[in-house]
Amino acid sequence: MSDNQSLLAEQRRALILDEVRRRGGVRVNELTRRLNVSDMTVRRDLDALSRQGVVEKVHGGAVPVVEASTHEPGFEAKSALELTAKEDIARAAAALVQPGSAVALSGGTTTFALARRLLDVPELTVVTNSTRVADVFHTAQQQTGAAGAARPGAAMVVLTGGVRTPSDSLVGPVADQAIRSLHFDMLFLGVHGISVEAGLSTPNLGEAETNRHFMRSARRVVVVADHTKWGKVGLSSFATLDQVDTFVTDAGLSDEIREEITEHLPGLVVAGPGADADGERS
Repeated sequence: MSDNQSLLAEQRRALILDEVRRRGGVRVNELTRRLNVSDMTVRRDLDALSRQGVVEKVHGGAVPVVEASTHEPGFEAKSALELTAKEDIARAAAALVQPGSAVALSGGTTTFALARRLLDVPELTVVTNSTRVADVFHTAQQQTGAAGAARPGAAMVVLTGGVRTPSDSLVGPVADQAIRSLHFDMLFLGVHGISVEAGLSTPNLGEAETNRHFMRSARRVVVVADHTKWGKVGLSSFATLDQVDTFVTDAGLSDEIREEITEHLPGLVVAGPGADADGERS
């Protein structure tokens, strides 16, 4: 990090969080020099990151928050985090979808953002275990119906049954059986954590098994996750990185981490500020 005075607050905070996680902690005076901003600006950034629950403020600086591997935040708690990054990811991921495809969307706030983008892609068949994702399509159809006519090319949506998780996903034997009998052109998978060592992971054992079935039924697996998910590890790993075809993320990842990802994944798409106009692909 050098002269980043012109960075937007969200970009600057992403850089601070990356530094905290990479080094295990930072001091305010170090950040003021590296970012070329005032002491007050850094402290406001640390306050914001602390409210998000991703860093813990200590005297003179901050350290990363270490969550229990079984901790599973609810949908509402997650939906307020990294909003711009999720919209950037959703826009880039939607560009991968061809009209008339059969796509699956797992649960999560990033797939929820993607669902809103997919409303404009005609003739889709959408299978999901997320009640929130299903509601996006249902609400759009209701609004169109109230206007007097069905929307041409509206998606056909299949919601699996199952037991609801804190993230409003449906998991368990009922969901697994429904998914096993289907075949998808593309799966968009939200994750709790992703790393070289642990692969894709979740704190929910039922969700881990349901995600395995999703992956077995998909011709192409696309992970959609913002930069804060990199390095996180949940209780249960359900896939290795080489089982993923494409990772769509935002520009908050450092160049060093991007290089590490490309060593283990066949495809990387970096969306939003800091990427090329069409996203960075490898």
